[in-house]
Amino acid sequence: MKETTVTVIGCGDAFASGGQLHTCFFIQAPHASLLLDCGATAYHGIKKQGINVGNIDAIVISHFHGDHYGGVPFLLLEEAGKNRKKPLAIISPPTGKDRITKLLEQLYPGSNVLAKLNLLFKTYVPDGVLQADHFEITAFPVAHTPDTLPHGVRVRTGGKTIGFSGDTAWTPILIELARDADLFICECNYFQSEIKGHMNYKTLLAYDDQLLYKQLLLTHFGEEMIQCRDQLKHSYAYDGRKIVL
Repeated sequence: MKETTVTVIGCGDAFASGGQLHTCFFIQAPHASLLLDCGATAYHGIKKQGINVGNIDAIVISHFHGDHYGGVPFLLLEEAGKNRKKPLAIISPPTGKDRITKLLEQLYPGSNVLAKLNLLFKTYVPDGVLQADHFEITAFPVAHTPDTLPHGVRVRTGGKTIGFSGDTAWTPILIELARDADLFICECNYFQSEIKGHMNYKTLLAYDDQLLYKQLLLTHFGEEMIQCRDQLKHSYAYDGRKIVL
C-alpha cells in the first residue's frame, strides 16, 4: 500500500446529532495505522468499517471529553480478550493513563485489562515532536474546556500531514495546525451561534484565507450546522467517508 487514507469512523458532536457516531478518524498509511480520537460510540463504527483493530499502532487523543476518548476502554477490553501481543501506543495530553485506568475500573471492574496488554502511554511534548517508527505527532493547546486539556494535533505519516483541530473555538493555533496540511480536519459545531469552546462557520469563513491547508474537512456538526449544510462552501465529514491523500 502506497497511499494514505483517512476513514471517518465518527464525526458527530457530543449528542451524536444527525445520528453520526462520536469523533474518530482512522489513518491508514503505508507503514502505520492510527486512530485520531475514539469517542464513546466510535467502536461500533470501527467494527462497521471492518477495521482490524489488531493492526492499529496508536490511538491519539485530542482531549478528555467522553465523545473523544470514551470508546477506548471497549477497544482495550476486546484486545485484552484476544491476547493481543502487539504494542499499542496511547498518545494524549498528560494524565491519559490515570483517566483511562479509572474509566476501565468504572465500566469493567476487576477486568485487569491494562495488565494484559503491551500499552505504551505517551504524553504530548510541549513545543516538540513525538517520534515513533513510522509517524510523528506534534500537539498544540487549543481553546476548549480547560479541564479536558484540549489539544489540536498534526500527524505526519506516509509522507503526508494530517492536521486536526480537536474541539476548539477560534485560536491562532489553527493557522499552525492547518499550515501545508494535506488534510486539515476542523471542528465546526455551529453555523453562526457563538458558544464558548467551539467553532462556528461564520468565524471559519472570516479566517479561512489564513488557513493554508491543501484540503479541508469540517466535522463535529451540531443540529444548527446540519440544517445549514446546503449553505456550506467547504467539504464536510460523514460517517464512513474515505479520503485518499
